[in-house]
Amino acid sequence: MAKEQTDRTTLDLFANERRPGRPKTNPLSRDEQLRVNKRNQLKRDKVRGLKRVELKLNAEAVDALNALADAREMSRSELIEEMLLAQLNALNGQEIL
Repeated sequence: MAKEQTDRTTLDLFANERRPGRPKTNPLSRDEQLRVNKRNQLKRDKVRGLKRVELKLNAEAVDALNALADAREMSRSELIEEMLLAQLNALNGQEIL
């Protein structure tokens, strides 16, 4: 039986053939890598004094925030923080009067 290059049913003939793709550079599985990376990100955030806050917004609000953040060349997270702090400062200024 001859070996055809397009024949993939006889896998033993192609066992030594290198498959295209990115070589594995990390011994951990992808799922474990994601967990380690997330843990490291949370540690970095904690050192920077950041706390995690989650909220759900409708698509229109998210689109508006994305457009405004792009116009100001900042991340959406930074924009939301700036808006919240401005609103809090305005509210604190009203209470003093």
